[in-house]
This record gives sequence, C-alpha cells and structure tokens, in this order.
Amino acid sequence: MNNIYIQPNPWSIIEEGFDATRVKSSESLMSLGNGAMGQRANFEEHYSGATFQGSYVAGVYYPDKTRVGWWKNGYPEYFAKVLNAPNWIGINVHVNGEQLDLAECKSVEDFRRELNMKEGWLSRSFTATLKNDITVKVNTKRFLSLNIDEIGAIEYSITPVNSDARIDYSPYLDNGITNEDSNWDDKFWDVLSIDFEDNQAFIVSRTMKTDFYVCTYMKTELALNNKPIEAKPDVDAFKDMISFSYNQEVAKGDTFTITKYGGYNSDRNHDRNQLVDVAKKTLGHVSDLGFNALLEQQKQAWANIWNMSDITIEGDVEAQQGIRFNIFQLNQTYLGKDARLNIGPKGFTGEKYGGSTYWDTEAYCIPFYMATKDQSVAKSLLEYRYEHLDKAIENAEKLGFTNGAALYPMVTMNGEECHNEWEITFEEIHRNGAIAFAIFNYHRYTGDYSYIPEKGLEVLIGIARFWQQRANFSTAKNKYVILGVTGPNEYENNINNNWYTNYIAKWCIDYAMQNIDKVKSEYASDYNRVMSKVNLTEDELSKWKAVAGNMYFPFDEERNIYLQQDGFLDKELITVSDLPKSERPINQKWSWDRILRSPYIKQADTLQGFYFFEDHFTDEELERHFDFYEPFTVHESSLSPCVHSIQAAKLGRMDQAYEFYLRTSRLDLDDYNHEVEEGLHITSMAGTWMSIVEGFGGMRIINDTLSFEPKIPEQWEAYSFKVNFRNQILRVNACKGHTHFELEGGHDLDILVNGKPITITANSLVTV
Repeated sequence: MNNIYIQPNPWSIIEEGFDATRVKSSESLMSLGNGAMGQRANFEEHYSGATFQGSYVAGVYYPDKTRVGWWKNGYPEYFAKVLNAPNWIGINVHVNGEQLDLAECKSVEDFRRELNMKEGWLSRSFTATLKNDITVKVNTKRFLSLNIDEIGAIEYSITPVNSDARIDYSPYLDNGITNEDSNWDDKFWDVLSIDFEDNQAFIVSRTMKTDFYVCTYMKTELALNNKPIEAKPDVDAFKDMISFSYNQEVAKGDTFTITKYGGYNSDRNHDRNQLVDVAKKTLGHVSDLGFNALLEQQKQAWANIWNMSDITIEGDVEAQQGIRFNIFQLNQTYLGKDARLNIGPKGFTGEKYGGSTYWDTEAYCIPFYMATKDQSVAKSLLEYRYEHLDKAIENAEKLGFTNGAALYPMVTMNGEECHNEWEITFEEIHRNGAIAFAIFNYHRYTGDYSYIPEKGLEVLIGIARFWQQRANFSTAKNKYVILGVTGPNEYENNINNNWYTNYIAKWCIDYAMQNIDKVKSEYASDYNRVMSKVNLTEDELSKWKAVAGNMYFPFDEERNIYLQQDGFLDKELITVSDLPKSERPINQKWSWDRILRSPYIKQADTLQGFYFFEDHFTDEELERHFDFYEPFTVHESSLSPCVHSIQAAKLGRMDQAYEFYLRTSRLDLDDYNHEVEEGLHITSMAGTWMSIVEGFGGMRIINDTLSFEPKIPEQWEAYSFKVNFRNQILRVNACKGHTHFELEGGHDLDILVNGKPITITANSLVTV
C-alpha cells in the first residue's frame, strides 16, 4: 500500500497523527456528500498550509472558455466546470487573540480524523499548543443531511487545557472563491445580496453565463459545557463575505461549543426570488430539531441505505474497508432523487474532469444502481440521455454528420460536448456504444421493456445512424472500417480499426434493427410515432445492414486473437513486468510521444468488449485474449482493474482476481496512481461493486434468468451481498464450500447456480 496512514477498519476511514504533507489527500478521502451538495474534508478553522478548498452544488456549473493552442472546426466552445461553490463551513478561531492554525501551532498532538461510513459523519480531534503557549483540545463533528439535503451541520468544541482563555469564534460565509482548474481565471460568481438576521446570514449569488441563482446560508448557536448561551454577534460584511464574531471567557477544563448549520439552495429547485425565505425556513426547522436529533436522522438514513447496498467480507478487513468506502462514496454522490443529475467522475470531491457525465455512468454505474436501488433510479439515468438526444444530434452535426445521426458527448453538463482535447472529443466515439449497451443491460436485468418504445428507440436510431455514417468502405479490405479513433485505451490516439469500437458499432446497429422490428410488431402506436419523427427509410436500413454485416475486425492468425487496432503488432512488445518501477506510472514519467508508441494499455480495451459481450465468446477465446493483453496493461485508468478482476474470476484465477479487486477497491485509499489529492474516482467505484457481485459472485443474466457461479478468494472466510432483481430482494452469502441464498418476500424465484436450476422460496434459505 502507498497510503498506509489510513487505518484498517471495517466501517471507518481513520487518520491518526497530523502530517501536513497528507492534508490534501485526506481532504479527498474524507469528503462528504448527500447527492445534492458535497464538500472536501477541509478544516473548519483557518489553515495556512497546502490545502484544496472545495464545496460543490449538484447541477450548478460554469462554461469555462476552451483553452487550446489552435482552433479546429467542431471544437467545443466551452469546457464546463463543476463550480467551487461559496464556502459555508468556515469558522475562524482565536485563543487569547492568537489564531488557531495547525500549520503554525507549536505542536499538534493526538490528532485523529474519522469518516464514519456506517452513520455518515466526519469527526476530528486534536490537542494543539498555539504560539502563545495556550494549549487547547478541539473536537469537531459534521455531516451533510440525507433527509434535508439542503443542510449540513457542524459541532465545533474547544476546551482550554493549561489555563483559562478567551475563545473567539468567527463563523463566516465566503463567496470569494475560485476554481483551481480555471482556464482563464474568469470570475464565476456574482454576489447579488448579503443579508443577516439575528444569528443567521445569507449570500445570494449567481453564476456568470449560466445564470444559476444560489443562496448560501448559515445559522449559529453557542453553548458552554452543553448549556446554551444567548449571544448577539458582531457582524462584518464585505463585498463577497459575511462573518459573525462571538467571544467567551472560558475557564480551564470548560468546553465552549459552536453549532453551525449551513448549506445551499438554488433556483434549480426554488423561485429565485424566494431563496432567502426558503433558507430561513430550512434553518428554523433544523434549529428546532437540534444537532443531535438531526444526527440521529442521519444515522437512520444511512442504516436504510446499508441495509440494501452493504457487502460484507469476513476475514479481510482491508478488503471490507475498501468495498464499503466505494459504496459509501457512490451513495454520497448520487441517490437518484433528481433525474436532472448524473454521476461525475470526481463526484463532490474535486474539480478534475470538469463535466458531470461521462460514458462511465452507462458502462459501470448503472449495474450498481439497478441492483441496489429501485429500478426507477437506473431508468432515470437512461432518461437523462434521452433528454439530451437533440444535443447529441447537434454535436454530430458540428462534426459533419447528417440526418439525425447522434454523437453523445464525452463530457457534458447539459448534453452539449464540453471536452476540449481533440483526441478524445473527436475520436473517443466508442462512448456512443456504452449508451446503447446500457439500454440493453437495463432491459436484460429488470425485464422492463417500456423505456425502449417510449424513448430508447429514438436514441438507438440516432446512434446507429452515426455508426453507419462514421464507417467507410475499404476497397483494399473489402470491408467497412472505422478510421482515426481512440478506444477505451487512451494511450493510443488516432488509430485505425480499434477492435472494441468496431465491434460495438456493429452491435449497436444490429441491436437498433432488432428493436425496430420488436417495437413495430408489439408497440404499433409507439412505432408510428417514432417513425414519423425520425423518417427512417428502407434505403437507409439497407445501408445499416451493409455496414453491420461487413465490418472489419483486425485479427492475428498466428496468435488467434483480435488485435486491439491495426498497428498493434508493429509496436515493441515489452510487457509491463519488464518496466522498471521507477518509470511508473508512465503517464507521470514519460512523454506523450513515448506513451503513444508503446504497447502499454491504460485500461481494458479489447477486454472491455469481452466483458460487455461475454456470451459472444467462448471461455477459451477469453483466456487467449486475457493472456495476451493483460501483461501490457498498466491500469492507469481507474476503470481498468475491475474488468480484469471479473474476467480473472471467470477464468478461475482467484489470486489475480483478488489482486485486481484490491487495486480497484483501494485505488484511492492506497493512492495507487499518486493523485488522490485531486479527488476520488467515483464512477470506477461502481466497478468495485461489480468485481465482487459479477466477479466473485459470478452474477449474470442467462436466458432471462438470474445466474450465479460463486467463488471465494483464499483470503476470505465469507462474503455476502444483496441484489434487487425485478423487485425481489435476494441475499447471497458465499462461504468456503457452500453458498446460501435467501429471498425477502414476494414470490418464488428461479435462479441458476453453477448452471443448475434452483428455486428460492419467499422468506426461506437455500444452501447450495
């Protein structure tokens, strides 16, 4: 492990001992979110050391002007940014006039920070000696409410240890914030008003260009030795900041506490002229509840989430901690309450990657949400893409495509492409395939076909049109080819005939045609409505069939494998095992030129296709391709290890499967790629869930039946998980030598276990 300071614990992420060099990493690892807003684990008090301040409001963004060395036709005009939102958590602290700043203290002892994943809160405690020799003990706890998702709460307590002291608390709201990743140092926020009333303060601001109105607010309460204190603050209001000041003479050993409620609301959910009034009602409600009652609600809300989504592992605390960390962060990022939202690669933990939606959602996240939530949550993610279909058609038109061809964006906030690296924006077109595959995967798992005739068929037609136009006929090969692409392996740009891209293009066209026929025969009114809208002709369908029926796939006869792309065997095929460790990760040590000429694979590419379309290939074919490509894979994408873990488990290579599982589950906890301070890899965390459920559990849908082939790593005694399959909850508990299946309620469920049919009776336990 690289990040060994995180203590092994099944339910918590614990840091012990203060080390300034790991502050930014811990800010990422202990981030908080509730689906509507989130924040990095920044200190409440002032900190002058290296820090990455970050608070975020879901759905609020800024279209930062693209910064490129030269312009090309079709370039996106903007690179949309998840905005660093006004800071509401801040509490400046002075002790006898000396500011509490852990970067400047004479000593910091007994430092402990804990992110409690079971109950959804973050705590911190330490004893610090300030420059004026006053020693204080500090205890803090904060959380973002799941029940009232426009509110967070902080309890901050100071106890003088070696003498009486005057404690000054200065809670504030700060709108004078910026993004670290701003392209042009634009001003993102415009303050419209600053107001206060009693112990409450409000800043209403709007985003430049996108014109979102956001109210940031706070309310403070004080207590001495747990007894409330009535106090009127001194108020300092500036151009973009408001601060309250309270002071109290505190005897040695007594505890002075400030409770701060705060958060955001926006005109995404409220009338922009009523934001302050709404904030006052929210603050009044949570103040009446009190911190402890609000915390109890938080614990219950998380208990409900864990009841369905928890995965237990016996005998391996690091593996257990890893999977719960992944599940926790996924639920902090997206709960399915707002269909306008999606799952950003960094969630609420950092600014990198800008946009809120990548192909990661369809390829990796939907299986997790289908199985651990009501199926309506996954359906909302599909509908999100339908709502962006017109924009996808516009994106394709900008690149020269016609007739309703749709190219979904690589990165987006509103359906418009906002990624500005040409080799990704123009060439990583395989993303279209993941969106079509998600429609297939949703129907396969849930049995719910309704989305396809209602909305999905239009998406599939737009995608098929794109693939037909993007392919061109090669006279030399007598096949259709797809040139100038980047596959999932982003360490090869502008290559020809990426196998994964070609394969999923063919599949998308075939799948679209299958569903046109099905909707025509079974949903006549939907068929007529869609056909009148898209103007699909028999002549066009014949062009689709020609492309899908004669697609070129690069193949090496000697090795009997599909080639990742036409020129792969022209590379110097030196395996990863022969790379010096000092040169890893190559994306931080090598020039881009050197990377592009190397055989090294950033993430599963050909194997990604074998994962999606496993039933198209034999186990022997999978084994050949796994054995050839895995030795060249450096796994410098967070999306890579999970696919390899699933496939290694299928091949019975449990040591490899376990190694890849640890890498995906502890990617951030152990900082494998030396970048955790930038934020967490949220979307790949769903792949961690898949590596257990689909990898070790062997869960598949075979002939419309739920199937399992359970395996267990040698390091584990047992593991268990639940899945919601077609509105029935099935619990799977795998032990060495046998597996228990238990069905919660409903009606009998027929499943396959190691290929054999088993019937699980409602509310009964079956052991295989």
